[in-house]
Amino acid sequence: MVNCLKLKLLSSKNGLEDRVSETFGRATTYTIIEVKDGEIINVKVLRNPAVSYEYGAGPIVAKMLVDEGVNLVVAGEIGLGVSSILEHHDVERVTFKAVSLKPLS
Repeated sequence: MVNCLKLKLLSSKNGLEDRVSETFGRATTYTIIEVKDGEIINVKVLRNPAVSYEYGAGPIVAKMLVDEGVNLVVAGEIGLGVSSILEHHDVERVTFKAVSLKPLS
């Protein structure tokens, strides 16, 4: 069991009120949620430094997230190259259909 999880969610605008982006390298922002003992202890939103790049945005973002200490990435789609980079750095990957980041009441 993970005692402290640093989770990165790709988002299109900002924070917990946003939706998970469908593509890894093209998200406008990345919401990093730190969870410890089942509680959210920190939320950080980062802008995508490569959002305007025609090619190669995914690896740049992957490195940024690895440097941030992220250990789990959630996205609608993660390409093979980025998946390989994340796997090399022991970052787990979860893909699913885009949804709101905020839990339903």
